[in-house]
Amino acid sequence: MISRWGLFISILNSLLDIPVSYDVCSSSLLCHQRDYCRPAGVDSIAQYMVTNRTALFRMLHKKCRQQFYPRTNNTVTRLKVPDDKVPWQVVWEEYKPAMYTAPHINGQPWADLDIEDKMFHPKWNEVDGNINRRSYTDVYSIVDKYPLNPMGRTGLRGRGILGRWGPNHAADPVVTRWKRGESHEMELNSDTKKPVLQFVAIQRRDTGEWAIPGGMVDPGEVVTSTLKREFMEEALNVLESNDVEKENSRAMIDKFFDGGEEVYRGYVDDHRNTDNAWMETVAMNFHDESGTSVGSFPLCAGDDAVNVRWMDISKDLSLYASHNDFIARIVAKHNAHW
Repeated sequence: MISRWGLFISILNSLLDIPVSYDVCSSSLLCHQRDYCRPAGVDSIAQYMVTNRTALFRMLHKKCRQQFYPRTNNTVTRLKVPDDKVPWQVVWEEYKPAMYTAPHINGQPWADLDIEDKMFHPKWNEVDGNINRRSYTDVYSIVDKYPLNPMGRTGLRGRGILGRWGPNHAADPVVTRWKRGESHEMELNSDTKKPVLQFVAIQRRDTGEWAIPGGMVDPGEVVTSTLKREFMEEALNVLESNDVEKENSRAMIDKFFDGGEEVYRGYVDDHRNTDNAWMETVAMNFHDESGTSVGSFPLCAGDDAVNVRWMDISKDLSLYASHNDFIARIVAKHNAHW
């Protein structure tokens, strides 16, 4: 499980761009691919949040504190949450946000029952049958039956348009290749003199934003299966392919996706998040070094995507949710242009 300090340090590095010093952790295996656990001289996350809350929450929960909740035609409004009031540790007795769960969720086989339903007996912070209710961040609190967003207030209670109370798990495959010229040589950026990395980007049907292909982990499904399924559905459009095309795509993806590397596992600043339901994801990088496997495969948008293309990576990208942060990690890993 990713440590809470690993998650907070990731947020500080990728979102806040403020200097932080680190202590080396003797149990670094507890941290997700990190050698540190906490800022030097700090004993608890609560302490750090209280003493540094303005900087920490200046951009944290930025997308899930926007005024209107998505897919409601601007009819559902979030209560405005100032940066310093995001942490649950900060007392805010006047905090009484609206409750909203999209009507179309009720009765769906992929969704939880209403939390007040007498038939609903979730096992919070556990694997509940074939539903994973554990968070990648840490154990989350349950207050008056409701799970609390581990990253703080969002200005809205309920589930919104998410299917599960608590964590909703997704998987995001980041497929990359080097940008190459007509002679197949790697192209270098004229300013940084570093090679330009490209990734498979899809344009989401719901928001119009460009994003990494990805989707929800089905009950009982392992993350690796989700990664393959979502990439094939959204970037290769296998749902509308014939049997031969499906088999060719599946064989190619099965082989290529064996070599992935995890780049992130944790909370996502998603516009769908609420106080009681939130998105978490596992992002993995699948890199085609030669550009001759997936890098040469024809892309075709499908399922939740309206467009798909190889997109040049730079710091000027503006992507859905926390996808910019995942891309930044991959750029650093490959020492590519940013």
